[in-house]
Amino acid sequence: MSYAIQDVFTQSYSRYRKTSSVNSGAHKAALSIISCKTPLLGGNLAVCKDCGASRVHYNSCRNRHCPCCQAMNKEKWIDARKADVVDAPYFHAVFTVPEQLNSLFLANRRLLFSLLYDSSASTLKELARDKRHLGAQIGFISILHTWGSNLSFHPHIHAIVLGGGLSRDEEFIAAKSGFLFPVRAVSRLFRGKFLHGLKSLYQSGQLNIPFSQVMLRYPAQFNDFLSVLYAKEWIPHLKETFKGAANVIEYLGRYTHNIAISNSRILKVTDQSVSFRIKDYRTGNPSTLSLAPEEFIRRFLMHVLPDRFVRIRHYGLLSNRSKRKKMTLVRLLVGGVRMQPRFKDMTALEILKKLYAIDSGICRQCGGVHLKNTTLPSSPKLE
Repeated sequence: MSYAIQDVFTQSYSRYRKTSSVNSGAHKAALSIISCKTPLLGGNLAVCKDCGASRVHYNSCRNRHCPCCQAMNKEKWIDARKADVVDAPYFHAVFTVPEQLNSLFLANRRLLFSLLYDSSASTLKELARDKRHLGAQIGFISILHTWGSNLSFHPHIHAIVLGGGLSRDEEFIAAKSGFLFPVRAVSRLFRGKFLHGLKSLYQSGQLNIPFSQVMLRYPAQFNDFLSVLYAKEWIPHLKETFKGAANVIEYLGRYTHNIAISNSRILKVTDQSVSFRIKDYRTGNPSTLSLAPEEFIRRFLMHVLPDRFVRIRHYGLLSNRSKRKKMTLVRLLVGGVRMQPRFKDMTALEILKKLYAIDSGICRQCGGVHLKNTTLPSSPKLE
C-alpha cells in the first residue's frame, strides 16, 4: 500500500488547527494539498464514443509546496534552462548559517531569506571579480532550501555556478579545474556580509525578535550574540560536481523544485504516527523516523515560503538583463553544441505525451480516439 502527504493532512490537519496557529500562507498550502486531484477542485469526465468507457481526471492544485504538482513544473523549467547552459565545468556551492539563527529566521522569514540570498550572491560575485581568484563576471542560479532530512528547520542556499566568466575585455576566463574559490575566503566573506546585514536590520528596527530570544532586544545582548556568531566557523560547501551542459541540466533537477519531503519517502500513515525515510547524517546511512501526525504537519508547514517569494534566482551572466547578450558571447567563446529545449511552444497535454507517453485523447480501454469531455464543477472550498 502506498501512502502520501495528502493522507496525513486529510486525516489530521483539522485536529492540528485546533491546538496550533497557522499563518495564511501555510493554511493555503495545507488546503491545496488536501484538495489536490480530488472532486474538491473539479475536473473533467472523458467518455469514449466507441466503447462507452469513462475516465475522470481531477484538477491539480498547482501549489508549489504540493508534492503532486512539482514533476511537470520541474521538467518545464529545466527544459527552458537548456538554452542557458554552456559546455563547461560547473560548481555546486552551499551556504549555511549557524543553528543559533534559526529562531530569528522563523520570525523574519522574508527578511532573512532575502538577506541569505543577497549575502551569498554578493560573496560569489565579489570573489569572482578579484583577480587573485578569477577576475571575471560569473553567472549562477541560487535556490533556497529550508529543511533537513528529518524536516527540521535548516535554511541554506544551493548555488549552481558556471566555472568561469567574462573579463572586462570580454574574454572567457575558466576557473582552475576542481577549484573555484578558497573555502576559507568564501566562509569569512559570507559570514561578514550576512552578519553586517543582520546588524543593519536590527539597528533600523526591522528585525522581529521572537519571545525565545527576548534578551536580544537589548543592544548589548544583541552585540554579544553577534560576537558569538563571528567567532564561529561558517563552513560552506564548494566543489566541482559536473562537466558539460547535459550533466548540469540533470543536476539542476535535484534542487530546483524539491519540497521538504516527497511522497516517495512516506512509509506509513496512521491516526497515531507518520513514518518516513531519512538520512542519518552521522553515519551517512538511511534510517526511519516516526512522528505524531500533528508534529509532522508542524514541521512540514515550517517550510512553506512567504507568498510570492521568489525561490529560484539568477545572477550575473544569467540574470535577465544580461543572459541574452552575454551568455551568447560565452557560448561563442567556449564552443560546444547548444542544447535546444524540447518543450518550447508545446501545450501541457503535448508535454505529458512527450514525457510519459500519455495521450488524453485516446481511450485506455479500446484505443479509440473519439472521447467526449465534460467539465466537472469544483466543490465548495474548504475553510
